[in-house]
Amino acid sequence: MRIALTGAQGQLGHELQRVLAKHELIPLDLPAFDLTKPDCADAMLDAAPEIIVHAGAYTDVDGAERNPELAMAINASGTERVTRAAEQVGARMIYISTDYVFDGRAHRPYVEKDAPNPVSVYGASKRAGEERVLGMCRNALVVRTAWLYGSHGKNFVKTILQLASERPVLKVVADQRGCPTFAGDLAAVIGQLLDRPVTGILHVANSGSCTWREFAAAIVSLSGRSVPVEPITTAEAGRLARRPAYSVLASDRHLELGLRMPTWEDALKRFLQPVSVGVSAS
Repeated sequence: MRIALTGAQGQLGHELQRVLAKHELIPLDLPAFDLTKPDCADAMLDAAPEIIVHAGAYTDVDGAERNPELAMAINASGTERVTRAAEQVGARMIYISTDYVFDGRAHRPYVEKDAPNPVSVYGASKRAGEERVLGMCRNALVVRTAWLYGSHGKNFVKTILQLASERPVLKVVADQRGCPTFAGDLAAVIGQLLDRPVTGILHVANSGSCTWREFAAAIVSLSGRSVPVEPITTAEAGRLARRPAYSVLASDRHLELGLRMPTWEDALKRFLQPVSVGVSAS
């Protein structure tokens, strides 16, 4: 299959390049492919893909509060350009979205039919992208994931590993709960979805849930460190953007599709395995 991949240099993009290597892959990313520029649609039309995996996004949650115009230009308007091109060339569109489209007021895992209600600019911009994709492309799939980390780029796991080597104590938010997800596992499921006629919305995250503090404690423990990880509140953390207090994702569709995601604990162990034998995970 001929597949165009946006955000090819991101942490998910790197994993997708590995998973999709057997296909005719067209990797697209900055600086040549800029979602804020109208000609990004021309690049997509020239590529004439059968499938577009749209992983390119503005993902700085606090940065989106400082620069909402840029977040919307990339996640909403840029996604609209890609979606129009997909419809024009008759391509299937797979759009990567986020648990941050929810407000976090639920007391049970969010499933695909639950109504989004983002509480941050980032969440609103990604929801706007979802609406473009679902409203403009007849063959579209929105894949929502959560708390993503991988070997490439910045993420929570790498930050905790670095801080654990620099500080005597870590203080991590304990009143937000979600689903840490290894980009390699997400990429593998996306690869399985390529030849399945699935449309609409699908939640894909490593199973189980934890708080950021519990996640950090597991990272520290599995990497062989002994730094205490103390709980703090979201208010004490003082982050600019609001985060959903509870954004655990579940799926009503996994069984019917025969898809399985490992637990977040299993995924983290596999990701940190090089650390335990003295090799950097980066």
